[in-house]
Amino acid sequence: MTLSDTDALNRIAAALERMSPAPLAAPDFDAAPAFVWHVDPDRLVPVETINRVEIELLIGIDRSRDTLLDNTRRFAEGLPANNALLWGSRGMGKSSLVKAVHGAVNASHSQLKLIELLREDLPSVGRLLTHLRSSRHRFILFCDDLSFSHDDQHYKSLKAVLDGGIEGRPDNVVFYATSNRRHLMPRDMIENERSSAINPSEAVEEKVSLSDRFGLWLGFHPCTQDEYLAMIDGYCAAYGVSVDADTLRAEAIEWQATRGARSGRVAWQFFTDLAGRQGVSI
Repeated sequence: MTLSDTDALNRIAAALERMSPAPLAAPDFDAAPAFVWHVDPDRLVPVETINRVEIELLIGIDRSRDTLLDNTRRFAEGLPANNALLWGSRGMGKSSLVKAVHGAVNASHSQLKLIELLREDLPSVGRLLTHLRSSRHRFILFCDDLSFSHDDQHYKSLKAVLDGGIEGRPDNVVFYATSNRRHLMPRDMIENERSSAINPSEAVEEKVSLSDRFGLWLGFHPCTQDEYLAMIDGYCAAYGVSVDADTLRAEAIEWQATRGARSGRVAWQFFTDLAGRQGVSI
């Protein structure tokens, strides 16, 4: 066999492996508190240090915080728990809350793992669930910024997580998603389908009812100026940044005015700039 023949066989073998990848090897779930799901090939990549803030620093979302924390704690203890949809204003701490709640519960229930997956990878979620079903650990599947366009078929794959099909959703898996949209698709597309369909009442029911499959709906709304300033005060206290109160207030208000909005994200961006000017690491 010539060298060129060997190269050709290697290329063919590699192509066949991509078409039919080897089964996913079980990772050591005790090695990290969180994992990221990737496809092509299927794999769970451990995340040893999660990028998150402490739950005590999340201001102005007390009701959502307490509700999600109670739901997550029950799930970690093996009790019934709901899938959760965190929807509403951008920058108000939806994804931060999911990660903070996981951190708070994981501190006393180390078997609780957070698995992040992208919306584009939802078609592979059935394979992921099959792998997780037999584990002794408990898993929060987390999809950030979830939404669907008019012709997007990924929502059908999401039903495998929410409903579980004929097998049912594994008892050790719960699904948390964040979205700027309550119904996971733009309102103008909902109205467009209603106006152009033969049966308007059925045209969008399948897509709109997707959000109904979440047992918890947690709404996030724009914060007040007092809440915005309280967030910054909390960051300053937590990281040891000392600034004159009047100066801090004036600079914080000017910062949000240049952004044209107030939110938890804007508060953190201001504090990041402030900490940098003060020479404080965060």
